[in-house]
Amino acid sequence: MESYKALFKITVSIIWIFTHSIANGGGVTFSQEQVRGDLSNLYQSLIDTHYNPYAYISKAQLQQRYQNLQDQITKPSYSLLETTKLYQQLVSSLNNGHTEIDFPAAPYIEYAKSGGTLFPLEISIEGNKAFIRNNYSKNSSIVKGSELLKVNGQPINTILKSIYPLISAERQYFKNAKLEIYTLPRYYWYAYGRQDNFVVTIRNDDSITEYNVKAINTFNEFEAKKDEILNAQQKLNFFETTAYLNPGQFSGDEKKYKQFIDESFAAIRKKSSKNLIIDLRNNGGGNDSFSDYLVAYIADKPFRWSSTFSLRTSALLKKDTKANKDITKPYWQSVMNKNTGERYEFQFDKYQPISEKKRYKGNVYVLINRHSHSQAAVTAAQIQDYGWATIVGEETGDYPSLYASQFQYSLPITNIVVKISKGYIVRVSGNKESKGVIPDIMLRDHLLDENDEILTQLLQRF
Repeated sequence: MESYKALFKITVSIIWIFTHSIANGGGVTFSQEQVRGDLSNLYQSLIDTHYNPYAYISKAQLQQRYQNLQDQITKPSYSLLETTKLYQQLVSSLNNGHTEIDFPAAPYIEYAKSGGTLFPLEISIEGNKAFIRNNYSKNSSIVKGSELLKVNGQPINTILKSIYPLISAERQYFKNAKLEIYTLPRYYWYAYGRQDNFVVTIRNDDSITEYNVKAINTFNEFEAKKDEILNAQQKLNFFETTAYLNPGQFSGDEKKYKQFIDESFAAIRKKSSKNLIIDLRNNGGGNDSFSDYLVAYIADKPFRWSSTFSLRTSALLKKDTKANKDITKPYWQSVMNKNTGERYEFQFDKYQPISEKKRYKGNVYVLINRHSHSQAAVTAAQIQDYGWATIVGEETGDYPSLYASQFQYSLPITNIVVKISKGYIVRVSGNKESKGVIPDIMLRDHLLDENDEILTQLLQRF
């Protein structure tokens, strides 16, 4: 499965582009006829290509959504930003996190380069309330942890509802998690355009205060300063009788990843650690070849990362496969050999556990939170279903039984890239419920401070 790291982490690429090149596409415009034409192409491609386009929306509802968007196309021409925004509202109607049009990075970069400004407050959403996570304004009276109630007189929940159609996700809990990652400053601009002054209503303890704040420079005062939530990095620490292992993202240089996992478990054996904590929080996911290599060190029998994995082939998928994949491999052969539109199950071989002398046999705990995305959520569910660890933390935003196995194609007129789920994955237990991975031990993870509540509280139990 694909890594959410690639979907969300745009800051590094933005900095690189500012330093080395000029963004492409920010000044592109399309005629009304072109925008209508590719909206029609997009609608039909969603129906023809997604594994199950009506999983979370009825056929009539999707058709009505499409028609409503067509009716909104009344101007003679549209910018790339306007067109992307329009199309993403149709794509997000499928309510599938792995089916989306990415945040419009090219127009965003052009906007930043022209001196564009952003809303200066980042938020964390806890219990359907928005709290200040970072304050980039020059008003130091707004403190982290205060509740954001209104912006320019609009309740924050009203603002979030206007942003949700721009975010692909199965439910509001997951949309909020994605919004935390991509941030309110970026999405406020995406939804409302440029605004240089804001009146914000803040609750701090029992006091409610209005503040006038100025917008901040997109690059120098925001992108160059902000941190990233999807920050999983390879790390091995020891706490008395407990080993702590963060495998990092399930993507990148696979050889180096496997070397790190091998060396980590060798060190854990040498320390004779009684407990092992595997941290999958703030993890964007990636590929099962990475996650299975980790799981093999705690597995006591051959295993799979799902109970069933099904695909739907399509004309667009076959075109992409023929152009970009190794069709000598059985997986891609199946795509080419099946009838267009056919849904079928593809069976992967079971993964073998590591040799018994290298295997970890102590108590295993896996940490998760709402930002354990994609393959990270699937891996947590896999470990839970086999009974190889105790899952600790908060419910994941992503479902472990989900429509994913993403591929992408470009619309024929505008060349806007669409990412779509060609597959359906069912977790090892066979449970298809529409919910995230539910921890065995529920502990909350707060983004409002630097404290690691989940890890600290778990260590206190040993």
